[in-house]
Amino acid sequence: MLKKCNMSKKDSYQVSLKLILKNEKGEILILRDRDDGTFGGFYDLPGGRIDTDEFSVDFRDIVLRELKEETGNTQAIINKEPVALARHQFRKLDEQGRPVRVLYVFFTGQYLSGDIVISEEHTDYQWIDLENIELEKYFTSGILEGIQIYLNKNSR
Repeated sequence: MLKKCNMSKKDSYQVSLKLILKNEKGEILILRDRDDGTFGGFYDLPGGRIDTDEFSVDFRDIVLRELKEETGNTQAIINKEPVALARHQFRKLDEQGRPVRVLYVFFTGQYLSGDIVISEEHTDYQWIDLENIELEKYFTSGILEGIQIYLNKNSR
C-alpha cells in the first residue's frame, strides 16, 4: 500500500559550483575565507553561484569563470562530470526571513598555469594534500561534506 505524501512546502536552494583543482603534485587549491565571510576563517574551494544569464552555459565554463574571478588568470581543465553534492546554510536570511540554503555541485580539474592572485573574497590560499591534513581544521559545513564524499569515492 502506498503512503500518502505529506504536502509540505518545497525548499528553495541556490546552486553553487565548486572546484577541486589539483596541481601536478596532486595537491588541491584552497582559499581562506575572510573572518566575516560565509565560512568565517575556514577554507573554501574556488567556485560560486550561477549568474542569471548563464542558464544555458556549460557548467565547466561557469566554473572557469569563477576560478578566474577568484584566482586571477589561472588556466585549468575542468572535468565534465560532477564528483560530489553537498549542502550549506548561510547565517544570513533572505528577503522573506528564511535561511539561505545552497546546494554545492563539486567538479574536479587539473591546474595548467597562471599565478594565483586571490580576490577580496579570500585572504590567503594554499595547495594542500587532502590525505595529510585533518579536514575539520580546514573546512566546515558543505565544503567539508563535499570533500569527504569526494575522498570516499576515490578511496575505493
